[in-house]
Amino acid sequence: MNEVWFRPYIWMDFRLALLFAMAIPLILLIWSLVKNNDPIQRLLAIYWRVASLLIVSLYLAMGALPFAFASGFLARLLIPLSLWFWVDLNEEIQDQPATPLKWVFSAWRWAATIYHLLGTLAMVPFLRCSLLQTQAILETPSCTVWLEVPWRYREIFHSANTPQFLGFLGMFALTIYALYFLYFLVFRLTKQGRYTTNP
Repeated sequence: MNEVWFRPYIWMDFRLALLFAMAIPLILLIWSLVKNNDPIQRLLAIYWRVASLLIVSLYLAMGALPFAFASGFLARLLIPLSLWFWVDLNEEIQDQPATPLKWVFSAWRWAATIYHLLGTLAMVPFLRCSLLQTQAILETPSCTVWLEVPWRYREIFHSANTPQFLGFLGMFALTIYALYFLYFLVFRLTKQGRYTTNP
């Protein structure tokens, strides 16, 4: 696997994900709760529901399951959409007076959008890994290199668990996520459209 030239960029990507997908939105959520900023709270709550697919993908990757590549790609695609999709929240946030919270939130929203869209494009060549069997993934360096960070995470936080068990947890979580997403598309989206509440 040492011949994979883009390994440092993958590790850098995971570090940026910790910043843009986890740390900053968590700080913003706490800040919005303290400031009682309802529109930003609601948008961040939606963001966290969508971004949870990144955690699901992490557990799938720990089990070296092919679904990890497709779900990771889908998560990166859905996150920017979730940040800008809601007409009522966008208008409420835009109409707020200028505050440090609004400024930091807006800066993060743009930065996260650009980061995830670039990440989505970067993952396109590796979607073929989602069509391989687990053994084939393990024998393909350009696929396996994407699993190195999840495996390192497993060593630190789940050393007592087998990859098969963690992969099972990922598949179970993915099933729950898919059912919720289907419910959203069929019932909530058709009823509410691009509004978090009925217009």
